[in-house]
Amino acid sequence: MSEIYDDKGIKTIAFYLPQFHPIPENDEHWGKGFTEWTNVKKAEPLFPGHDQPRIPLENNYYNLLDDKIKIQQAKTAKDYGIFGFCYYHYWFKDGKKLLEKPAEQMLQNKKIDIPFCFCWANENWTKKWDGSEQEIIVKQDYGHKKEWEEHFQYLLQFMKDERYITVHGKPLLIIYKPEQIIDIYEMMRFFKKRAVQEGFPGLCLMFQFPSYYADMYYRPDIFDFRIAFEPVYSRYRKAHGAPGTAKKVKLIRTLFGEKPITCYRKKKERELKNTKVIVSKLKHFSYTEAWNQILTNQWTKELLPGAFVDWDNTPRNKNGLVYDGFSVSGFKENFAKLVVRARNENKPMIFINAWNEWAEGAFLEPDEKYGYGKLEAIKEALNE
Repeated sequence: MSEIYDDKGIKTIAFYLPQFHPIPENDEHWGKGFTEWTNVKKAEPLFPGHDQPRIPLENNYYNLLDDKIKIQQAKTAKDYGIFGFCYYHYWFKDGKKLLEKPAEQMLQNKKIDIPFCFCWANENWTKKWDGSEQEIIVKQDYGHKKEWEEHFQYLLQFMKDERYITVHGKPLLIIYKPEQIIDIYEMMRFFKKRAVQEGFPGLCLMFQFPSYYADMYYRPDIFDFRIAFEPVYSRYRKAHGAPGTAKKVKLIRTLFGEKPITCYRKKKERELKNTKVIVSKLKHFSYTEAWNQILTNQWTKELLPGAFVDWDNTPRNKNGLVYDGFSVSGFKENFAKLVVRARNENKPMIFINAWNEWAEGAFLEPDEKYGYGKLEAIKEALNE
């Protein structure tokens, strides 16, 4: 297994998007041959100095069904200090899977030599990039023990692979939005029990934060860690203050019972029905201020730090978010400070957003403008 606590220093794990190959569902709803590259290629500058479109180095608009691409990605990532990839995993009602082929091919090909784990992107597959409940393409429904067992069996084949990331021997599984799962506690207890039955010492469970209202349901007996998913986490923290305490969580559980998520979900559904459509505008944030927030956030014991490379999701949504002021030198300086703090506070991992989120501007992969500069910044910061 690819163990986090192996006395070889802090581990960097980059989130990895598999939507770089066509699938029938995307063909039907977005047009024949749609992949993430479709949005990336059509992007255009929306204001003076706007860095769009982003172009991969040597026009490498790859197809992830090509194993040679995945082999090269793994080698490049490791050469520049990335410990592993966290693949987004798409599992829906009745075991429906999407974008699963790159991970399944990786499982069968040991030449794709890099540690990996999964983050279950557990929401409806929609025509809204923000994951809203409108215009659903593939519905998410979590079922009960029969469906949980089917899902666990699928994950198990990956968890048994020697490249799968473990924490104290426990396979690592991340939940994207636990508040979406009404029976999250029961489901995760079931997964943990099954992991032990399969010979593991347990299952290490984490969730991306913010999953909104996460303070309501953080349970140390269920989740081992929460991840500061950047830059969203720091933007949320700037607006809402420090994370909730164990005392607050206990109080909420006393008031709402074991399923505060149910209350949250029903509340959001009511709000959605009563919400009028509001035309949004392009929002600008400061890259420097975002990193200042990241570096000064309070880190509770169970919080794992996160980093982001850059952010500009206008290729997906012209009324999206842009962080102004990126530079390779600025990224390197800030990431180096984050590494030092993480080491000083004994954090075993840093999660990076992301390896290849090209349509969000959050990518480490080499491009025409910066070459390998972002990756070199990672390597130099870790070495320093």
